Amino acid sequence: MDYERRFEDAINRLKAEERYRIFANLERDASRFPMAMWRPAGEEDRPRDVTVWCSNDYLGMCGHPDVIEASVNAARAHGVGAGGTRNISGTHHPIVQLEAELADLHDKPASLVFTSGWISNLAGISTIASLLPNCLILSDAFNHNSMVEGVRRAGCEKKVWRHNDVAHLEELLAAEPVERAKLVVFESLYSMDGDIAPIAEIVEIAEKYNAMTYIDEVHAVGLYGPRGGGLSEREGLADRVDVIEGTLAKGFGSLGGYIAASATVIDAVRSYAPQFIFTSALPPSVAASAAAAVKHLKRSNAERERHQAMAKLVKHALRAAGLPVMDNSSHIVPLFVGDAQKCRAASKLLLERHAIYIQPINYPTVAKGTERLRITPTPAHSEAQVADLVESLVDVWQTLGLRFEEAKVILLRPAAKDPAHCVYPEMKRAAE
Repeated sequence: MDYERRFEDAINRLKAEERYRIFANLERDASRFPMAMWRPAGEEDRPRDVTVWCSNDYLGMCGHPDVIEASVNAARAHGVGAGGTRNISGTHHPIVQLEAELADLHDKPASLVFTSGWISNLAGISTIASLLPNCLILSDAFNHNSMVEGVRRAGCEKKVWRHNDVAHLEELLAAEPVERAKLVVFESLYSMDGDIAPIAEIVEIAEKYNAMTYIDEVHAVGLYGPRGGGLSEREGLADRVDVIEGTLAKGFGSLGGYIAASATVIDAVRSYAPQFIFTSALPPSVAASAAAAVKHLKRSNAERERHQAMAKLVKHALRAAGLPVMDNSSHIVPLFVGDAQKCRAASKLLLERHAIYIQPINYPTVAKGTERLRITPTPAHSEAQVADLVESLVDVWQTLGLRFEEAKVILLRPAAKDPAHCVYPEMKRAAE
C-alpha cells in the first residue's frame, strides 16, 4: 500500500473538480475592521491592505472595546486555558456567567456552552433524539452539515422534508402516530442562500402533531430581535421553540456554540453528551469576551440597524450595476456565478487586482452549478467601500465574461418630500 499516493490522489481529485480550498493568509486588524493585511504566497514579507467582504463577524464585535477588555481582563485573572473538561477541572465562573446571559437572551431557564456551533449541533441533536424512545427526526433538506451529522450520530430514523416546505413537513408528521417522539430540526436563516424559515408555521405544525422543535439560529443571533435573540425572538416565538441553538463566533464575534432550553433538557445533554463530557471547556477569556458581546447587543440596537442598512445598500448598488444578486430578505448577499472555475477565478481577480477578499463558494457547500460569491456587509463598511466593491465586481464580471442582468433600481426608502433615488452614482463619486 502506497499511503502517500492515496492521499495525493484524493487531493488531486479535489483540484480536478475545482473543490480544492486555498486559504488566504490574512491578518485581521481590529482597529481598522473590515480592513486586513494579506500576505501573498511567496511574498509574506510584503503584506498588502485588503478589504474583507465575506467575514462572518457580522457586526464587527470581535474588535469592540468592551469585548477586548473583557477578554484581556479574564486572561490576566485566570490564565489562557480552562484547565481541562468541566467534569474534571470544574466550571470556571466566566462560563457560568456566559450561560446565564444566554439563557436570559432567549428567555429560557438554562443554556449550555460548547467549544463551537458545530459541536453544539452535533451534541444537542444527537443527545436529545437518542434519549427519546423510537424518535423520528424530521430535518430540513438544506440543514447545515453540523445538523446533518447530529442527526446521523443520533442513530434514529430520519425523514428529510423539502426546504422550507411546511406542507411536506405536515405530510410527514401526519403519517406518524401522535404519541411517537418526533424532533423537527431546522435553521432560522440559511447562510448560503440567505432565505428565512417560516418559523411560525413550522412551530404550529410541530405543536399540532406533538413534536419537539430545534432551531439553529447561528446566522441570526446578535443580528435580529430587539435584544439580538435571533429571528425566533423577532417573531415573538422563542417561548414556543423547545431548543434554540446558536454560536458565539459570528454575530457575537467570539468563539463557541450553545443550546438554550428547559433546565431538564439542558441537564440531560450536559449529563449524556460525550461531545460535552470529554471536551475541554472554553477558556475564561473567551467566555468573558462572548458574555460582554451578548450583554452589549442586548441593550444596543445601533449595530443591528447599521448592519441592515448596509446590507440593503449593497444589494441596491449591485442590482443597479446589473450584477446577479440572489434575492432574499436577510443580510446575506449571494452573487450568482454558476461555474466552479469562474467562481474561483473571480475571487482571485478581486483579491489580486482590486484588493478585495471574497472567498468562492463551491460544491459541496452549495450544489454544483450554483457556485457563488457570498458577500456579508457589516456596520463598519463605508459607502465608499460599497462603491469600490461594485466597480471592482463589474470589472471582474466583464473580464471573465460572466452574465449580467438587467440593471434594477429599487428604492431604498418610501418616497417622501425628497423622493428616494439611486445613490450608486453618489457612492461612486465618493469612492473616486
